[in-house]
Amino acid sequence: MNMCIPARIAGKLPLLVSSSSSSTRAAGFPRVGIFRNLNQRRRLVSGVAKMMALSSVESCNAEVIELENSLGAIRPAVEDYAEEAVEALRDGKVIALPTDTLYGFACDACSLEAVSRIYEIKGRKHTSPLAICVGDVSDIERFAVTDHLPSGLLDSLLPGPVTVILSRGALSVLEKSLNPGLDSIGVRVPDCNFIRVIARGLGRAIALTSANLSGQPSSVCINDFQNLWQQCAYVYDGGVLPSGRAGSTIVDLTRAGKYRILRPGSAKEETVAILKKHSLAEDEAG
Repeated sequence: MNMCIPARIAGKLPLLVSSSSSSTRAAGFPRVGIFRNLNQRRRLVSGVAKMMALSSVESCNAEVIELENSLGAIRPAVEDYAEEAVEALRDGKVIALPTDTLYGFACDACSLEAVSRIYEIKGRKHTSPLAICVGDVSDIERFAVTDHLPSGLLDSLLPGPVTVILSRGALSVLEKSLNPGLDSIGVRVPDCNFIRVIARGLGRAIALTSANLSGQPSSVCINDFQNLWQQCAYVYDGGVLPSGRAGSTIVDLTRAGKYRILRPGSAKEETVAILKKHSLAEDEAG
């Protein structure tokens, strides 16, 4: 078994024996000194080594814990860790996780403290709105007005790399503290099972924004925002995301029969084709 014994200590182990032997011989004791036999000496040396190893292992474990606490806990983005993520969100913490486009910071959209924490982490102005993420397309109507949309439109766009902007409406269960002063909300249902399982488990909307400092390039792997790991309760690693840094396509669907592309993102052509298929016209007035 490899023991985590510091070299500066391991190097002194022979001295513990040799120095004892030298001092006892100088005092006129027999050559064997305080050791009755070689086995007794070996047991003593072994005991010292084991104590040092135990102390060193405890020290190593403490260093690992300290490193984990300072950098944030890194986990694979698999369903086995979804419940852990849900609990973190319920506790008002911020986590980082992959979507179908970019890595994002996420928190409970109903927690004013957690939402404020995301703005603090990103260095973002509170006037810049956050989107929400839900687990399924059928959840959207709890948070935004959808009855003016053609039947099947949302199911054609989502799940996928699209953010739809919709009016909140009077019946929205969203907290008024999220994006105050705005009567619309950006909604995502990513084509990413991990975040959708978390959203279903939370039972509420997840506030979601890109995992980067405001104004900096977006993140397609966790190393892109390594300087921000320590700000998160957990960082879930889904590898390098293949869609590039364009992010989701943002489309305004607040007006009946109209659409307006606010950001081309990674799926503009496909999105526009679906919108036109459902007889929506581009909103020139926007």
